[in-house]
Amino acid sequence: MSASDSDVGGNAAVVAERRWAIVSVTVIVFILAIIAFTSIHWASMPTSGIEPIDPTTLHVSGEFVEQNLGTQIRSDGSVIVRLIAQQYSFNPQCIVVPASTQVTFRGTSADVVHGFLVTGTNANAMLVPGYITTFTTEFSHVGEHLMPCHEFCGTGHATMWAHVRVVTPEQFARTTAAKSGIQCD
Repeated sequence: MSASDSDVGGNAAVVAERRWAIVSVTVIVFILAIIAFTSIHWASMPTSGIEPIDPTTLHVSGEFVEQNLGTQIRSDGSVIVRLIAQQYSFNPQCIVVPASTQVTFRGTSADVVHGFLVTGTNANAMLVPGYITTFTTEFSHVGEHLMPCHEFCGTGHATMWAHVRVVTPEQFARTTAAKSGIQCD
């Protein structure tokens, strides 16, 4: 084997390594460009279905004033629950809902990100300041459920609990006849 043969083989290896290096760098740059684009896009335009709200005026006007919090029956007969999370409590502290009925939860945060979890159910969401979180669920059994905050929100996080009381539709109808913004007694 001559010296020129080894140079040709060495040059081929160098050329192949350069090609792979160029391909690798191109893929990395492409991935970083995608990350940058989606970050900028999501920061400038939130995903659809998100409702913004001013967290500094929650208690003053609009949907989340004190008399609207808790459970209410809409004119079409559906059930809606409105709540606010704030360090270190939920308002209201206890919510009454009917069993075997679609219940729509609408909640927000007044200060930092909070979690919303109703134990033993599929109700699980984040409450973000500046946005309204909405989800619908159905409670199949009568009973009491704990509702802890599952996102760390500060030093008092461990004490941030509320309750969801599921009652029969008949009990719920008797309770709603007396008042609106239903909460536990």
